[in-house]
Amino acid sequence: MTWALGALFAVMVLGMLLRMPIGFSMIVSGVAYLLVKRQDLGLVTEQIGNGLYNSYVLLAVPLFVFAANIMNAGTVSERIFDFCRILVGRMRGGLAQVDIIVSVIFSGMSGSAIADAAGPGLVTIRQMLKKPEYTRGFAGAVVIASATLGPVIPPSIPMVIYALVSGASVGALFLAGVVPGLLMAVLMMVVVAIIARQRNMPRDEPVPLRDWPGILFRGALPLSMPIVLLGGIYSGAFTPTEAAAVAALHSLILAAVVYRALSWRSFWGVVMESTRGAAVITIILAGSYMLNYAFTAEGVPQAIGQWVDSMHLARWQFLLLVNALFLVLGCFLDVSVLLLVFVPMLLPAVKALGIDLVHFGVLVVLNMMIGLIHPPFGMLLFVTKALTGIPIGEMMREGWPFLVMLLLLLLALTFFPEITLWLPHKMGYGSPAA
Repeated sequence: MTWALGALFAVMVLGMLLRMPIGFSMIVSGVAYLLVKRQDLGLVTEQIGNGLYNSYVLLAVPLFVFAANIMNAGTVSERIFDFCRILVGRMRGGLAQVDIIVSVIFSGMSGSAIADAAGPGLVTIRQMLKKPEYTRGFAGAVVIASATLGPVIPPSIPMVIYALVSGASVGALFLAGVVPGLLMAVLMMVVVAIIARQRNMPRDEPVPLRDWPGILFRGALPLSMPIVLLGGIYSGAFTPTEAAAVAALHSLILAAVVYRALSWRSFWGVVMESTRGAAVITIILAGSYMLNYAFTAEGVPQAIGQWVDSMHLARWQFLLLVNALFLVLGCFLDVSVLLLVFVPMLLPAVKALGIDLVHFGVLVVLNMMIGLIHPPFGMLLFVTKALTGIPIGEMMREGWPFLVMLLLLLLALTFFPEITLWLPHKMGYGSPAA
């Protein structure tokens, strides 16, 4: 390690210890690197400016964030919840099963795990806590587990960011997430069914048939959004970035015009919240450009690629090491940091081993979703605790079956890439794996 890289890491760690926002820590550490290297500080502006200006696909991120916030503020979550009660509400542990189906549908609109937990998840927890058969920990565990579906089932904000750093097709990544996402949902429903049977949970009250037409009508319009988005992308009607704008407009029309559930005051709150979220991501992205410049200049990605090549690792061995790395880092670092800083360092090794970039992207995203529900710093744990007051310890005691299930699915996707790549290949993206 050179003195310049040492200074970079020292400043970044110091910034974290001082509780400086991670984006600012990354930018300051990049400046420290340039100072030690005695390079022009104008490179800071050049790297950040050029990187942000050329990232057209990144425009999808704030638009999907805005769409998710609009839906949460405009009673869309409640309407989807009522619709799903008709589908699975009569099963044992019905409300928990409803939450999983809601997350599948909502993930096709927002692409955000946090939005899923804060919107439909909050609605579900409130309903479950009204019934004594659902413990606080179980309610919270189901919500945080199902929220991980958001970034796996398309559209997906993390996959958009991954496409930015890897050059992989956004359309192929979205398709690749469909089968793993549905498998996640099915396995979660199996876990809930087993727990419900063990605890002899009663079935939910049936929805009266006379209420079905109204519920189906109210749910039909939100359910149309995933069809419009994915149909538009794969028909060539609009790009993934334009699809994000369509999602934002669709949700705004539903909430403000059709349902009339969005006042000017709440709309302004949504705008400010979305702006803050987009600003955080932008600052982290700006910092990542500085770090990536430093790592590239020092030859870090190439060194990792050469090290992997010298180890003569098989594809599955390398992927297992990457899984272990991201599972550990995901307990401490934000998803955006992992995607923007660590993934670029691994890409030369991924390409050298002939690993499909789309398959690798799905594995990375799933790893990061597991990190969101894993202590000590799982973001979904803290978000759910802040919204509901449910202690993190209770959620973890009830959530370990879901965590084990996700880890087993991660192993299956690692050893059998066909699970991930089957649908993209069927739709004409790439060629079938050898």
